[in-house]
Amino acid sequence: ACSGSGVLTVEPNGTSAPPLAISFGKTTCSSHLLAVADEEGFVSIFDTCRRLPSSISSQANTGDVRTELWLAHSNAIFDLCWVRDDAHMLTASGDQTVRLWDVEARAGLGVMKGHLGSVKSLSGHPYQAEIFVSGSRDGSVALWDMRSSSTRNSVNEQCFVPVSMIGDAHIAKQSRRLRGSKAITKSVTAVLYLKDDHLLATAGAADGVVKFWDDRNLKLPVAQSSQSLLDVDVKGGRVHGIAGLSQDPTGTYLIASCTDNRVYLYNVLQPERGPIKSFSGHILGSFYIKAKFSPDGTHILSGSSDGNVFIWEMHKPESPTILKGHGGEVTAVDWCSTDFCKMATCSDDFTVRIWSNLEPRFDQSYCFPSVIRRRISAEPCIISASGSGCPYPATTAQKHDSTFSGSPNYRVTCKTSGQDETESRASMPINMTRESQIITCPQQVGSPEVLPRSKQGISNLFEMKKLQDNSVEGHKSPEAAMSPSSVLSPPRSSKRRTIIDYYGTL
Repeated sequence: ACSGSGVLTVEPNGTSAPPLAISFGKTTCSSHLLAVADEEGFVSIFDTCRRLPSSISSQANTGDVRTELWLAHSNAIFDLCWVRDDAHMLTASGDQTVRLWDVEARAGLGVMKGHLGSVKSLSGHPYQAEIFVSGSRDGSVALWDMRSSSTRNSVNEQCFVPVSMIGDAHIAKQSRRLRGSKAITKSVTAVLYLKDDHLLATAGAADGVVKFWDDRNLKLPVAQSSQSLLDVDVKGGRVHGIAGLSQDPTGTYLIASCTDNRVYLYNVLQPERGPIKSFSGHILGSFYIKAKFSPDGTHILSGSSDGNVFIWEMHKPESPTILKGHGGEVTAVDWCSTDFCKMATCSDDFTVRIWSNLEPRFDQSYCFPSVIRRRISAEPCIISASGSGCPYPATTAQKHDSTFSGSPNYRVTCKTSGQDETESRASMPINMTRESQIITCPQQVGSPEVLPRSKQGISNLFEMKKLQDNSVEGHKSPEAAMSPSSVLSPPRSSKRRTIIDYYGTL
């Protein structure tokens, strides 16, 4: 079993505290920085490019990896979000507030008040850095705009109120409590701004549905998922709720982590038709457990109550890869946006583990494999891997039908736990790994160009697919013209190696 290439113990004040939320930086320059929020109200920033402690017994080195630490709240922090090109950060807390921070200065810039319960979830607008949404245990969803009018408190922080709110966003239809069951909470457990100018998604602990809202009119949802998740667990006497939401990079699909121990996949444009697929094998025993899409949209990462980490390929929901190493429930998870082989997971065992277990090298005469998704076209470009923090030599993309062609000739170099330097070994097939190897994937470079989005927001949401497909007719690649099912399950001849290939033999 692979136990990860780095283990960080969360001890912000000399005593262990369970981490509750983690997030890699979103920009290229800070994508290796990992923010960790814990139950004591501290935020820690770790540089995952530095040499990480390989085990809990070597935690003396954790301080060398931590770059920032500050007390953000006097209560637990349930979620955090990088904003404004990762210069600032939002934190959501059990003290019923959201706070804005200058990361480098570790200084408070603003406080948002309006919820009457613990703030459980945050999500920033994908294109406007001043707008974000939050969900609370009191059942409310609040929309915030940091350009709106504000006042100043005694420590010169700006104080904001919501520009709009949804009350009782997710309430179970049962008016009476089931015999022998506990009271059903109306908590909003997940909020997510979608890759649209005005659309956001919410989910809760009580009703098991995903609702979609237009942020210009929050009176009623514009769509919602089917009611299939409302079935009552007869044995447990409760309704299954949803713990978390995540959207794939193309904006086409959405996953919902449900307490019936499944992760459901939805088409964003047709949520009322119900789940397309479901992924199982893990145990979702609490609303702290989350799941995330990989940066290229081909895999799903999830925590589990059994202490394991689960990875599914999109076209193989029945065959998860399991990563072992944590000693308690695995809760929040995240991927590095520029290195799809680097993942982070946190657990009730008071640790955060960095999983980075493959380091393929590429010959100069070959280019990186293309990552092509629907509604995305990649233009020929020169790929340079000599940028920030990347040790790989520059390679040149070959021009062929506006896509990258050719298959890379992989050579793998390995290093064992505890070695200071990478030790060169004889070349071996990429799928031949050993438990002692600690190997790292290269950073992804050369982001594909996303086609223009509809500027008319939710009013044309269900026409978006048709408009965008028409707009690229005539110059999109053959792969981009595939149906969603073809993209998720390409022909064997076009398949490239995936994370499952890297971890599957461990």
